[in-house]
Amino acid sequence: MAAHIGTKTVKKAKYLDALAPLQRELVQLQQWVQAQGLRVVVLFEGRDAAGKGGIIKTLTQHLNPRHVKVVALGVPTEREQSQWYFQRYSAHLPAAGELVLFDRSWYNRAGVEKVMGFCNDEEYERFLVSCPVFEKMLVDDGIVLIKYWLNVSPEEQERRFQARLDNPLKRWKFSKMDLEGRERWQAYAKARDRMLDATDSGHCPWYIIDANDKKKARLNCISHLLGLLPYRPQPYPQVTLGDVKGKELPPGKDRHWIPEPY
Repeated sequence: MAAHIGTKTVKKAKYLDALAPLQRELVQLQQWVQAQGLRVVVLFEGRDAAGKGGIIKTLTQHLNPRHVKVVALGVPTEREQSQWYFQRYSAHLPAAGELVLFDRSWYNRAGVEKVMGFCNDEEYERFLVSCPVFEKMLVDDGIVLIKYWLNVSPEEQERRFQARLDNPLKRWKFSKMDLEGRERWQAYAKARDRMLDATDSGHCPWYIIDANDKKKARLNCISHLLGLLPYRPQPYPQVTLGDVKGKELPPGKDRHWIPEPY
């Protein structure tokens, strides 16, 4: 289902009008994944402030959290650092009927770990060779694996960083790593291109999203995702709500009711 939104910045009202039917389709997609017992993984990668979290939040807003999981892993523990690299990510792969969204993924090694020196050259090169093999194993086992790269310009990233710094509700999103990432912009660009060259495979291609306009990026991503999967609406059973039998009183006034300042 395509959202025709043109080339200009999307106004909020138009964005919400376009988003509503897409989110209804996402509910249908989730029901279909459950009914078919599918295992679906969607990776979101991109620079800091590219909008990964916003897309994921929009995608999951009306979905069942028991069947749709968001994975955003922190810094690996000492034990995890000693494991097979893909091990801690594999633990979050879906079971039948589940959709898992990764807010950053095993591609950390191809980006931040490479640029910031958190892995050595041997580990980095081994990752680029083994990653397509790992992903083919997942696909061959029946997992639907979809990869998105959100592309954002340095000017737009700067604007978003400044907005975070100026907003007390978003200040926590900005870190020292964000600042260092901007200082190494070209190094990240080279790492991105090397990653795409090595891992943009026939069995698991990369899909690039122009993320300079957050609203357009969300609409275009959801529209594209819906177009990739051949879902069909799943009928709900007919339900008749009966009357409540008996009369139930609320808890007594002597219970611990919360204050009502509003």
